Amino acid sequence: MPGTNPNREDHHQDHMTIAGIGAVTGYGWGREVLWQGLLSGKSAATLQPGYGTGRDEQAWVSLIPDGGDPLVSTSIYGRALQESAREAIADASARGWRPGRTVGVLHAIVLGDVGNWRDFYLLDHGHRRSRDYLRLLPSTPISVLQQEFGFHGPAMNVSAACSSANVALITAKLWLRSGIADDVICVATDMSATPEMLEHFVRLGAAVGDAEPLAACRPFQEGSRGFSMGEASVAFVLSRSVERPYAAVLGGGMTNDAYHVVSVDPGHTKIFDCARLALDDAAIAPADVRYFNAHGTGTQQCDVAERDLLARMFHDRPHVYSVKPLAGHCQGAAAGVEVAAAALGYDRGIVPAAPIIAPAYERLLDGPMPFEGGITVKLSLGMGGNNSMVVLAPAD
Repeated sequence: MPGTNPNREDHHQDHMTIAGIGAVTGYGWGREVLWQGLLSGKSAATLQPGYGTGRDEQAWVSLIPDGGDPLVSTSIYGRALQESAREAIADASARGWRPGRTVGVLHAIVLGDVGNWRDFYLLDHGHRRSRDYLRLLPSTPISVLQQEFGFHGPAMNVSAACSSANVALITAKLWLRSGIADDVICVATDMSATPEMLEHFVRLGAAVGDAEPLAACRPFQEGSRGFSMGEASVAFVLSRSVERPYAAVLGGGMTNDAYHVVSVDPGHTKIFDCARLALDDAAIAPADVRYFNAHGTGTQQCDVAERDLLARMFHDRPHVYSVKPLAGHCQGAAAGVEVAAAALGYDRGIVPAAPIIAPAYERLLDGPMPFEGGITVKLSLGMGGNNSMVVLAPAD
């Protein structure tokens, strides 16, 4: 149960810190499983039957395996959300975090429990017991989480397409800065990698399912065809007070292209503005950035936009990496996976980059590398023109 911690000021941080991490991904249940999967240099994707263009065809997708606490929910979506949050809270507690009086909850969500909604309509024809219907509502998983831990702070869903997890982190920082909450549990969950969703992303020219991800998804490399779809639920405990934080979140910025529902504005003006806002909020200069944790979908328009930003704002100085070839593009939870990878890297002294398999941008890291320290920027670009960037740094 949360309560006042008399030693909070003794461990006060100037910036919001990541106090705990929990993860459920295509690699399995737990942040250590995610970490070892990233270090393996192998994709989490497997061939899934029924995902191809024909009924019996297969496609490469990174799906969360069955698991979790059946007492929490009959839906794997609800179980993954709860388990990632439980793991993050236990992790933060082991690192010296003690909840303040007001603990808020933010959930980054785009389409919600897609598979469960599909079954609701197609199998149950819209008729279920009320308690089973209520599990479909976005407010329910957050309520279950708050009830388990007795958190009475503000609770809110955040949605900004594939930029949602970054936006939730920025919102958490605003809550801490304004005093709305003493601590924030931030969860990003997306389990929308269904056959129907994959079909449409393939038709849009963004996703690839007919080839192993490392062969198809090559951000900043020749021959890249797009991203492989993935699923994840990633949770963070965010606080100003913890003895052994993973990393600090110095600042963040958000803009919108107001250009197209899918395509990136070819002028990239608002992506540049987003980066400037984030750097200004963090009170750092482009030259201070050591690592660029890319959106890195492997699509042509994304590669062009990020290369333009790297060249004209950062003068091709930062090391660059993307984990989407490994964990998949987890849509609304994508930035959650990628921030978790960066934060774990700060703690363990390794950058978990994907291996290079084709001629590549000269600053792209080739597989796991020793972490040199310094500042990381994490860019996310979402459909609908949603741009966001967060700035990470060593906690000390």
